[in-house]
Amino acid sequence: MLGYVVTGLGVGAGFALVGIGLVVIYRVTNVVNFAQGAFAVLGAMLAGSLLSAGLPHGLAEVTAVLALAAIGAGVGLVAIGRPGTDPRTSLIVTLGLGVLAYAVEVLIWGDQPRSFPGLAGSIEIAGTPVQTHYLLIIGVTIPVFLLAALFFARTDLGKALSACAMNPYAARVVGIDVRRMGLIAFALGGAFGALAGVLVTPVQQVTFDSDVVLIVNGFAAAILGGLTRPAVTLAGGLLLGVAQTVISGLGGGAFRLEVALVLMLAVMVAQAGRAGRVA
Repeated sequence: MLGYVVTGLGVGAGFALVGIGLVVIYRVTNVVNFAQGAFAVLGAMLAGSLLSAGLPHGLAEVTAVLALAAIGAGVGLVAIGRPGTDPRTSLIVTLGLGVLAYAVEVLIWGDQPRSFPGLAGSIEIAGTPVQTHYLLIIGVTIPVFLLAALFFARTDLGKALSACAMNPYAARVVGIDVRRMGLIAFALGGAFGALAGVLVTPVQQVTFDSDVVLIVNGFAAAILGGLTRPAVTLAGGLLLGVAQTVISGLGGGAFRLEVALVLMLAVMVAQAGRAGRVA
């Protein structure tokens, strides 16, 4: 059971990184970015290609993350670049771009599962062997969330992004370029998604349609915090990862995606009921 829990925490950390990308974009733009899972898949496949081309570990992954940050900004430019675009319209645009990513991925990398080596070896925790790479995922994800919290709380740019999330009109009045903040949010979303992809791919093969699993689980984690709270998104992602890994270990691997869907539905029903009582 301890092995399942640690492995689940590693898997869940990847879900949380996808989720925080959704949260950052939604907080600033009120747009649910359905291309978020594609960011993870593209980042993973690009990192694999860079490693195959001879770039060392670390440099290849960082390059992929930076490239997806630029692609994320491009997605933002298409989705929200036109002033006055309704968030619902932008949502459909991101969905279309996510589907377009399928064609690009198949054209460049094919439709077969791909992976690349991660941190090798395993260590024993209380007598239970655990793959070292899962610990790396956890060890990277938690500091990323802490740095994100400091970024939004302590930096001028982070405060400007938060201001756009709280009241876009007031942000414009004080001179904040809300459109530019939205593009930065999409760039951050691309970076977080790519980071999830490059961290998880060494232990879970990725294909062109892996974004479905990632976006469903990332959205389920984000919905726990109402798409606005990164800390709750982290907790939700870890909870999902552990639940799915334990269920798989007990023989229910075919129902992993259903766990996320049931959790998401339960949270949304509970939130709707709470809103009804308040009204």
